[in-house]
Amino acid sequence: MLKLENLHAFYGKSHVLHGVSFAIGKGEIVALLGRNGSGRSTTAKAIMGLVDCNGSIDWDGVEIVGKKAYEIAHLGLGYVPENRDIFPKLTVHQNLLLGQKGKGKGSRWSFDDMYAMFPRLLERQHTEAGVLSGGEQQMLTLCRTLMGDPDLIIIDEPTEGLAPKIVELVGQYLQTLKARGISVLLIEQKLTIAMAISDRVMVMGHGSIVFEGTPDSLRADVDIRKEWLEV
Repeated sequence: MLKLENLHAFYGKSHVLHGVSFAIGKGEIVALLGRNGSGRSTTAKAIMGLVDCNGSIDWDGVEIVGKKAYEIAHLGLGYVPENRDIFPKLTVHQNLLLGQKGKGKGSRWSFDDMYAMFPRLLERQHTEAGVLSGGEQQMLTLCRTLMGDPDLIIIDEPTEGLAPKIVELVGQYLQTLKARGISVLLIEQKLTIAMAISDRVMVMGHGSIVFEGTPDSLRADVDIRKEWLEV
């Protein structure tokens, strides 16, 4: 569904991504691992049209390099940024409502689905999002993106700062997406959740992909983990 070929990305004159290439298939969970500053978040932003880039990003047969972010979103890509970006003065329910992109093709997701997945959001549906805990805000951001009915969802550091119990919930959530045929690009620093749920893992270092394979093959590759993942 998604194919990157020789992708380069820039912040002004700073060259951040150096010839990144990979592909993600339908209903596949792929984790992009690496240390802070390795280029993982820039890769997500490049896919979503949020940074200057060149090369090729093919989304289901459509070249999306050069398209605006809203055009890319309407093609069926969803993005959950690391900073969550909720609307703090709107209620939980209003935030979810803003995630909808129209009813043309009939969404796979409803408010009931969101509230069933995360009952805490149902309890707080009339509460302003700005007063939610960090874990609740993460749930809300994930669900708001789903309300747009994406075919692929890019999730940047979804477990950052969350309690272990919420991290487990996020892992279950991502597997639910896969069961419904949605592809996932999971950007993570923590190996535990990524290795547990991913079909494939990639490791990024200095703006390039330095490893790609199964979770088992990464577990067996001590040198890659030591050089590019372990602090």
